[in-house]
Amino acid sequence: MDARASELFGSGNGHGSGSQCVASNVKPGSGFGVAPKKACVKNKKIAKARFMSNFKPSNNIPYLPPEAEEGNIEYKLKLVNPTQYRFEHLATQMKWRLQEGRGEAVYQIGVEDNGMLVGLSEEDLRTSLRTLHMLAEKVGADITVLRESDVDYDSDVSRKIAEVLIRKVPDDQQFLDLRVAVLGNVDSGKSTLLGVLTQGELDNGRGRTRLNLFRHLHEIQTGRTSSISFEILGFNTKGEVVNYSESRTAEEICERASKMITFIDLAGHHKYLKTTIFGLTSYCPDFAMLVVSANTGIAGTTREHLGLAMALKVPIFIVISKVDLCTRTTVERTVRQLERVLKQPGCNKVPMVVSSTDDAVAAAQQFAQSPTVTPIFTLSSVSGESLDLLKVFFNIIPPLSNSKEQEELMQQLTEFQVDEIYTVPEVGTVVGGTLYSGICREGDDLVVGPTDSGQFHKLTIGSIQRNRSGCRVLRAGQAATLALVNFDRSLLRKGMVMVSPEMDPTICWMFEAEIVLLFHAKTFHKGFQVTVHIGNVRQTATVEAVYGKEELRTGEKAVVLFKFIKHPEYLKVGAKVLFREGVTKGVGQVTKLQPIAQYQLSQSEYDDA
Repeated sequence: MDARASELFGSGNGHGSGSQCVASNVKPGSGFGVAPKKACVKNKKIAKARFMSNFKPSNNIPYLPPEAEEGNIEYKLKLVNPTQYRFEHLATQMKWRLQEGRGEAVYQIGVEDNGMLVGLSEEDLRTSLRTLHMLAEKVGADITVLRESDVDYDSDVSRKIAEVLIRKVPDDQQFLDLRVAVLGNVDSGKSTLLGVLTQGELDNGRGRTRLNLFRHLHEIQTGRTSSISFEILGFNTKGEVVNYSESRTAEEICERASKMITFIDLAGHHKYLKTTIFGLTSYCPDFAMLVVSANTGIAGTTREHLGLAMALKVPIFIVISKVDLCTRTTVERTVRQLERVLKQPGCNKVPMVVSSTDDAVAAAQQFAQSPTVTPIFTLSSVSGESLDLLKVFFNIIPPLSNSKEQEELMQQLTEFQVDEIYTVPEVGTVVGGTLYSGICREGDDLVVGPTDSGQFHKLTIGSIQRNRSGCRVLRAGQAATLALVNFDRSLLRKGMVMVSPEMDPTICWMFEAEIVLLFHAKTFHKGFQVTVHIGNVRQTATVEAVYGKEELRTGEKAVVLFKFIKHPEYLKVGAKVLFREGVTKGVGQVTKLQPIAQYQLSQSEYDDA
């Protein structure tokens, strides 16, 4: 654990001769709050005995951040023989922490509420863990001891603290689902690593495990991913891996798992960059995993993919693959190279090399709490070296959004982003995507659009599937495929939205965005055409105006007016914008929309004139 110094005992702490015992809620020297003499002596003796038995005679005492009332982390000094009333109170508290963590909670045993690492004797620790196990059984959860650590205070009795993961059996199959986008240069071993994780068997060194992930014949022939594919890795309530090694179908994995990691396998080759950007912007990944080959280091599109993830503010961690092909010196050189890049002013990241289970546990928690921490794993898909550390990391890593944010999104009107469109035999038209807000159920009536003319069509949801298994209710933030009842596929396209009929969606041809030009060979000016990515929208747009400036150069900021050239789109103020054209790249935020009604009015007035 991260040990930091805290001055808890100063010169006026009552250990000197002639010191006065003062009540904690009264300022010293005020003349009030002086405790009775007997109580004062007794308190001093207890404090001194506790201090002498537990702590080093110094001012440096390790501690964690103070316990927060909200969130899924709970500190407990000890849980030894609680009364029935206390037991019921603890069970209610555990339910609250599980709800805050959307089915997951972390208990620190042997830690006071202010974060001080006190530690417990072996007997008290075992008794506390047994009590925790009974509490978990009462609320329908399982516990996994993540790690135990010795607290060294130079005392005769060894004292320990324990970190425990509580995971609840999912209600109504609403397992916790995290999406991880997989980035990296071509031939860095992305698909092979996913094959090893999801199939449960090591690679033969020639990419055998990645064959199950490819969607097209040319991908199998070249060994290069050109499309977006999805793979799943599950964990049960005890933290054990659930994958295709023991389950034949995705439905079985979903039934047995209480936590699911959905990997979005993206293309590494530069000519498929637009597909990679679409995967990052439209599928709303919680995290990004950048895979770097140990023998080539930072090469090809590695820097570009790192920059894209940072521009879209997706938390990123790094996996150095193929360490079995290199000497330890080569691997260390690649790690140092990555550390230099991450520490540069543009990145400002804190690299954290993971080399043990303790490191993996700490990395998962710090990574979720601080966007600057960047864990680095070194592993091999052939020998299996350090593969277990990555699995521990995935098992522990918590969701970024808490239950309160999830509830707020669910209260809003339904909005589903259309990312994929299929025609399935005997089912009909099926759309895949992410539910941005609201709740979606089988039989719901929605409207989909906008069409080329800015219109919306009515439709009915037939059935819903998450991770290839049936699902009756879809909640905000979840990805799924929806079967539509008797709907013509030709009316659909990627980038559309399916919204509640009560919503009044803002459709526009033109919008303003505050942008930063990341790179451009010459100057960026009016009339320039770029491909714009905003969520699941991907379309060519023309620069109609650059406000306040004639032209833009690399690194400059400005508010720019864009106009789509093919059809109007549904946009929101505040949405992230990423645009590109050849080597030109820029990022920004939508600041103002020009709704289609205003635009059509101006067009009609122009025609009358």
